[in-house]
Amino acid sequence: MKKIISMLFATILVLGFVSSANAAKTLKCQTVLNTKADEVKMLKDFTDTVTELTSGSLKFEILPAGAVVGVKETLDAVDKGLIDCGFAWTHYWSGDHPAAMLFGSPVAGGGVGIDNLAFLSWFQYGGGKELYDQLWKEMGRDIKGFMLQPVGPEALGWFPKPIKDMADFRKYKFRTPPGIPGQTYKDIGIASVAMGGGDILPALEAGTIDAAEWCCPKPDLTFGFQKVLKHYYLQGLHQVVVNADFYITGKTYNAMSAHEKKSLEVAANASLAKSLSYRIYENGKALQELTTKHGVKLEDTPSDYFTEYMAAAKATLNKNAEKNKFFNEVYTSMKNFADVAVPFWSGAQMSNAKLGMAHAATLK
Repeated sequence: MKKIISMLFATILVLGFVSSANAAKTLKCQTVLNTKADEVKMLKDFTDTVTELTSGSLKFEILPAGAVVGVKETLDAVDKGLIDCGFAWTHYWSGDHPAAMLFGSPVAGGGVGIDNLAFLSWFQYGGGKELYDQLWKEMGRDIKGFMLQPVGPEALGWFPKPIKDMADFRKYKFRTPPGIPGQTYKDIGIASVAMGGGDILPALEAGTIDAAEWCCPKPDLTFGFQKVLKHYYLQGLHQVVVNADFYITGKTYNAMSAHEKKSLEVAANASLAKSLSYRIYENGKALQELTTKHGVKLEDTPSDYFTEYMAAAKATLNKNAEKNKFFNEVYTSMKNFADVAVPFWSGAQMSNAKLGMAHAATLK
């Protein structure tokens, strides 16, 4: 009897050891950026939160772009399990499915006035999350996605000289995001060139491109665009809303415990709020530094940009809705949400925006 008990005890120890080893697996997560980027800093905050919530059963190793696969192969690598998880903007995969743009960067706020906060309302309470989960099935990918980092509105970008109208704008080779936002620039006659964030400054220095957009004051400052260009335009339409997401291999996610899955969900929801909060203050500090220490001149975007880009954006959105059933389903959901929420939200913001602009004018 003692022998049997000893054998059972030994078996339990072995099983406990195996279980512990499995639970402590470190998931390799490749980003589409270098590890110094602000987005990666916030990603690390998310993964650290998950590790803490799971008492260490989920750990992560954050890898820079290109560590295992190229940037363009990131999603496929997660799908196939070559890496456990990835971090990117979902509109990067618009070439695989046009609806990816509506989740990563709905061009011109969907053409219906959705900003980053309204987008989160649609995503969390207006049916967006359920459609986001369906996106991966539509793309034929074994992936579970989590939206982490809403940003926006993004700056129009950086220019070597002031642009007084669209005729001036069309003189320049301009770095844009990939997918539909960049294509919309081409549709209005801009020489649009898509490239990764780390390639922009070298391209500007080499003269491969003349002007560029990336994101917002803090990331732009970090990349160093102020070293080459001095005219900065904040108001743009191409990415009024933009979200960076975390992807995990579906097989890996499905094997997790209910507690681990809930921890990912809770940490992702926390990241949505923390990222917005972080961005507002960090971008404010960066804009102040750019204009007071680096000689950057803050300019006003020409009025004809808004009419031209919005018209092209709406045409692109409607064209994709006509061609693709799922795109139409997502876009219709956004428009139905906007019909209810945008009249309230845009009206409520108007007075505060005017007060804020008045305060900003006193600081010039």
